[in-house]
Amino acid sequence: MPDHCVKHLAVLLPLADAAAIVDHALRIGQKNGMLPLTVAVLDSGGNLLAFQREDGSGILRADIAAGKAWGALGMGISSRTIRDRLGDRPAFQAALAAASQGRFVPVPGGVLICRNDNAVIGAVGISGDASDKDEYCAIEAIKAVGLTARPEAPADNWRNAGL
Repeated sequence: MPDHCVKHLAVLLPLADAAAIVDHALRIGQKNGMLPLTVAVLDSGGNLLAFQREDGSGILRADIAAGKAWGALGMGISSRTIRDRLGDRPAFQAALAAASQGRFVPVPGGVLICRNDNAVIGAVGISGDASDKDEYCAIEAIKAVGLTARPEAPADNWRNAGL
C-alpha cells in the first residue's frame, strides 16, 4: 500500500533553542559592554537556523559569523582550535577556505553546540568585537539554554582582548 503521508525530518537543534542562543548572546554582549554583535546559529548540516545583527554591526559581520560556525562544523572543532592548530599551516588553511567557498574563518567565535552526550547538533558563530569576546558570548549563550559548548570555557584573558 502506498504511503502518501508527508514525512518530517528529525530535528536535532530546535529553532526555539537556536533563537534563544541568539537572544542570550546579544544580551551577554550588551551586559559586558561589547561592540554591536552579529550572531549566526547553524544546524549540524550547516543550515542557518537563527540570525541577528545588532544595529551598528558592520556589513561583513554576517559572513564572518557564519564562517566561524561553518568552519567549526566542517572541522569538528572550535574556530579557536582551528586557529591554534593551523597557525603554522597556511597552505592547509588556504585549501580549507577554497574547499568551503570562503565559508571558513579560523579565528575564535565559532563554537560547537553539543548535546550532553557530546553529539554535535550545530554551531554558533559570533562577530563584532574582539574574537575572544565573541567566543565568550557564544559559549555562555549555549550554556544558558542547557546545551554543551565546545570549547566549554573561553580564553583566560577574554575580557582584555582588543580589536
